[in-house]
Amino acid sequence: MSDRSTVAEMTLLGTGTSMGVPMIGCDCDVCLSDNPRNHRTRTGVYVKAPEGAFLIDASPELRLQLTRERIMSVDAVLFTHAHADHILGLDDLRVFGYKRKGPVPLYCEPNVEATLRQAFSYAFIDPAVRDTWHSYPNLEFRSIGFHPFELLGLTVQPLRLMHGRLPVLGYRIGDVAFCTDVSHIPPESMALLEGLDVLVLDALWKEPHPTHFNVAQALDVIRTLKPREAFLTHVSHRLEYDKTNRELPENVKLAYDGLRIPIRQ
Repeated sequence: MSDRSTVAEMTLLGTGTSMGVPMIGCDCDVCLSDNPRNHRTRTGVYVKAPEGAFLIDASPELRLQLTRERIMSVDAVLFTHAHADHILGLDDLRVFGYKRKGPVPLYCEPNVEATLRQAFSYAFIDPAVRDTWHSYPNLEFRSIGFHPFELLGLTVQPLRLMHGRLPVLGYRIGDVAFCTDVSHIPPESMALLEGLDVLVLDALWKEPHPTHFNVAQALDVIRTLKPREAFLTHVSHRLEYDKTNRELPENVKLAYDGLRIPIRQ
């Protein structure tokens, strides 16, 4: 265990694949399971920072995730990419604009901003022409690249990941890294992932997949990076929680909705 002080906490709001678990129309054992750790909403993260709180991604279940965890405030959102399961909760940020009495910053790459502006065009119209201001999210974009930046008392390091052919972002915050929706990690990003306490890493299922790591590929990355502990996320209904954990190395477990991870420095 690290002897460094805890400065923040990461909560995994959702740990499921794009279809979620249980999956619509499926009666497999995992989808019918009574084990709550087999119930996986779409992927997202909440970080309680020294000077506020922020999200990574906004899943379609964001309202349910935030109320489940009794989260009262969000001061910013980071995005990994603009696939539907990572952005469709954007409108649920409306309440936080009211509470802040100002815009909620959205940190993302320019291509993600373009998609969000198109998908949620009503949210980015000129406030002067809105009929009722309270019917719209109050948001503003902040473009990011690969330089670390300060956010609410934490240093955030964006990481280039490849999701099939799509370039996406992962994030390292202190000694914890979150790398979802990834099938390849470039060497320059692998270097930035050394010395981790905890790695949260994509592992869809056991079979090969063109845009996600499977379990074996994720374990190869974990063996290379040697974090103290690793959790597998973006998990499908093909991986039963208890059975899969029995097959994994001692320091690797399936992530689950509501898992809390201390961030140290």
